[in-house]
Amino acid sequence: MLLVDTSVRDLLTAFSSPDPTPGGGSAAALSSAVGASLLTMVTGLTKTRTGSDDDRAALASAASALTGIRQRLTETIDADTAAYDQVVGAYRLPKGSTEEQAARKAAIQRALRAATDVPLSVMRLSAAALEQAKIVAAHGHRAAASDAGVAIALLRAGLRGARLNIEANVGSVSDAAYVDAVKTEAVRLSDEAGRAADEAGALLGET
Repeated sequence: MLLVDTSVRDLLTAFSSPDPTPGGGSAAALSSAVGASLLTMVTGLTKTRTGSDDDRAALASAASALTGIRQRLTETIDADTAAYDQVVGAYRLPKGSTEEQAARKAAIQRALRAATDVPLSVMRLSAAALEQAKIVAAHGHRAAASDAGVAIALLRAGLRGARLNIEANVGSVSDAAYVDAVKTEAVRLSDEAGRAADEAGALLGET
């Protein structure tokens, strides 16, 4: 059964188990998915910041974007677990002969890249959601400011958690060009997302 199809209680039990998965990567994706969901909730409230048509149009646009982001983040919860399971499986491959060693090495590299690509996707999606958070903060109902604030905090946590998982995996990837590209993008996404989160927080009146 997929993690996203389990009860919250069972999901928390899975995270607390000594098994290697689900781990921090799936937790980061979950954090951002909940953040995107909260922002979507604010876009759907009957009241807006000023009650204007501009508010409603901006929030409708944000809702459309956030719906897709949330769906993709939801998919990464299980995708991260599957990717890390591939890493574990690759390291367990036989290595008795030269051929087996070569096959094992190639499998490990493929698995590590997959285990890097998934959290990188979480970073991209979290950053995109934080851009939408600026719209929600500017046009959403003031009484829902705490909900939007929690959403921003969860998206920050998800993005930071995804970056930690990238750093844990990409260091073992042998393709130097790929490693450099991933590290550069991770820094850029962190910077852009941080600015978006700060701007959204300021619009909400956070200090």
